[in-house]
Amino acid sequence: MSRTVKQVAFDWISQNEKKIIETDDAVWRYAELGLQEFKTSKLCSETLEQNGFRVERGVAGMPTAFVASFGQGKPVIGIMGELDALASLSQKALPRKEPFEEGAPGHGCGHNAYATSAVAAGIAVKVAAEETGIQGTVKVFGCPAEETLVGKIFMVRDGCFNGLDACIGNHTSSANGVDLDAGTAMNSFKAEFFGRASHAGASPERGRSALDAAELMNIGVNYLREHIIQEARIHYVVENGGVQPNVVPPYARSWYYVRAPLRETVEQIYGRVLKIAGAADEMAETTHKITFLTGCYQKLNNIALSKLAVRNMREVGAPNYTEEEYAFARELGKSIPREEKSSGLRTSGLPNWEELIDVDINDRIYDPWGDPKSSKGGSTDVSDVMWNTPTIQIRTAGFIVGAPGHSWQNAATMGMGIGHKSVIFGSKTIAGTVLDILTNPEALKEIQEEFRDSTKGFTYRSPLPADLKPPLTQFEIKARTA
Repeated sequence: MSRTVKQVAFDWISQNEKKIIETDDAVWRYAELGLQEFKTSKLCSETLEQNGFRVERGVAGMPTAFVASFGQGKPVIGIMGELDALASLSQKALPRKEPFEEGAPGHGCGHNAYATSAVAAGIAVKVAAEETGIQGTVKVFGCPAEETLVGKIFMVRDGCFNGLDACIGNHTSSANGVDLDAGTAMNSFKAEFFGRASHAGASPERGRSALDAAELMNIGVNYLREHIIQEARIHYVVENGGVQPNVVPPYARSWYYVRAPLRETVEQIYGRVLKIAGAADEMAETTHKITFLTGCYQKLNNIALSKLAVRNMREVGAPNYTEEEYAFARELGKSIPREEKSSGLRTSGLPNWEELIDVDINDRIYDPWGDPKSSKGGSTDVSDVMWNTPTIQIRTAGFIVGAPGHSWQNAATMGMGIGHKSVIFGSKTIAGTVLDILTNPEALKEIQEEFRDSTKGFTYRSPLPADLKPPLTQFEIKARTA
């Protein structure tokens, strides 16, 4: 009896599970910051190349970005892989906080699984297509610097996603399904202030403090919060505020994010923040420079594609966990206060979230959940892909229930069996969904009709200036080399 096309893909993933997990663990251990994912990019792109993909590296001006392709003709389906880790989240695969290296990066958002499942799913689809004669093109995108909203924004602006008929990625979560939350649009920028150094004790009158200007800007922004919509967010860090107290700081720099539910609202608030920066200059008698780093839209989820992916999740079946994995989750769960777990579940939008209060690993598969017109506050560069082609991110459970986003707890589970099962489950789900689209014109028609209706009258305009280059030096700290 011949196997179905999807079974060919699923079997390849099962047969190569050990190698897929080895790749996942390698990426987890590399844990490289955005635009510094050299080892991660090399491993993923070379694995695809060794399996017959054509690979274009260094796309959109980013050395770690790549596009790997196989096949020809229509339809053209994209599979996204995110590559970067988070600063200061180094963590061993243990149920207690213990970094590999204090202050080093770690995969607290699960991008090791995102990258690995994209590679594995892409290869599995290729194997199935070649065995059964399926026509079409599949592209695997190696996307750097999602955490700072850079990679896909520049790749979209420079045409890397042009011509796609649909696109999908696998983001780790504490639940299985598709979250329809709209997220927020965002601008990321740095404000630099330039003053004049002087002896802070003997001749302070001769100095002009750049730090004063940075603090005055921050104070002005904090007052602005009262006069913007409730759903907007402004947050910042002071990256450089001087060197020592007895020198009036001649230089200071802050890094800002401005978020809001709609792209146009971000632009309005951003304009007001720029006025505050100029006013700070006037008060401190300094000069300043604004460096726009990146910006993104709010999300546009495709419900038809979401439902198709969930059907494939159910066809694959949720992972089965070992007693050792349940014990790990129970022990790790002790680090999360019950009231915090309850609060996080309440705002998750998950149906019947109250039933999860005493659950550590959520093995349920949900219908698409959440309100496509509301936001929980986060932003992603996947949003700009969504406004150019029908796109979703599936969610697969690799975090324990109640773990906060971007946490050491998440980094811990991503390095052991719970995270590994998210990778395999996500790889099969993506492969099955892509193969459904390649072989079922009616499914693709429904997906694209929804996209056309959702974007009627809309023209995408990149938030990036045409001449803006990727911020390759956005992080002053370096990724560890170990």
